Amino acid sequence: MDHPGKLILVPTPIGNLDDITLRAIDALKQADIILAEDTRVSSKLMKHLVIDKKLTPHHKFNEHKTLGNIVTRLQEGKTIALISDAGTPGISDPGFLLVRACAEKNIAVECLPGATALIPALAVSGLPTDRFVFEGFLPQKKGRQKRLQQLANEARTLIFYESPFRLVKTLGQLGDAFGDSRQACVCRELSKFFEEIKRGTLNELTEYYSKNPPKGEIVIVVEGLSRKDEHFKDTSGQL
Repeated sequence: MDHPGKLILVPTPIGNLDDITLRAIDALKQADIILAEDTRVSSKLMKHLVIDKKLTPHHKFNEHKTLGNIVTRLQEGKTIALISDAGTPGISDPGFLLVRACAEKNIAVECLPGATALIPALAVSGLPTDRFVFEGFLPQKKGRQKRLQQLANEARTLIFYESPFRLVKTLGQLGDAFGDSRQACVCRELSKFFEEIKRGTLNELTEYYSKNPPKGEIVIVVEGLSRKDEHFKDTSGQL
């Protein structure tokens, strides 16, 4: 590498603070600068780890504006750690723009292994884990229906992130696009005290959460297209 500086992507716990790795702790202690998606959230983790360092905001509302300055600091030889509110930076969180800029400038980038919500959700879902597609959050308005229709023919297991406020609506839309008998799993508050894993058809899950409004962070895992879905695919008129 041309520059001695380094960007380190540091995964942070998705719930239980004890899930932080020893390498992550060491990276945060050694970093010259720590970039945080929400300094209020991350300051709680820093306090838990007894790391007394100033956190610099880096989020979707300022990342374009601050990108140049961060790259300059890296080129000056600084070691910069990037953390998000929870999980691995860049996975449905800020990070992509900065990593791309570092790659363009030939600046070293390292990503530590660690917490992310999608893998535990897939592992406990009871659905095939050998091949899967991570979609993150679906478009909230424009392009949402089109994306669902495109995914209806996907044979691999599908993974989505969703807000508790939109869960019932999203489950219903997934049922409309994929067939409401498609198997799925809703994982809520993974690694936390009130962790909940619910499995069933999209119709059953829609009914359950209509009667039991959810709270917390949510991952939806949906079965891919299989032979039993062929009739729905051919006769729905939507696909």
